[in-house]
Amino acid sequence: MLSKEDQRRFDQITRHLRESDPRFFARLDHRIRARRGRWLLLLTVVLWAALPAMTVLAGRTAGAMCLMALTANAGLMWHFRHRWRWR
Repeated sequence: MLSKEDQRRFDQITRHLRESDPRFFARLDHRIRARRGRWLLLLTVVLWAALPAMTVLAGRTAGAMCLMALTANAGLMWHFRHRWRWR
């Protein structure tokens, strides 16, 4: 956690960077979004792989919870699909 003064300074530096070099800032912002997309994709794969095992080993309730998490994950990926580029 940053103190209020440090957060204010960080915001000033970020604002200055955005204004002085917008191409660099856009490239940096793109990398963060792409990383977020990769994590969601990895989470989707892990949840799909775990769904049958969770259902068999832990019961229908655990399987249903895993399925609900998968549905929420798919909704997030669908919502943010236009923001990420999968390079």
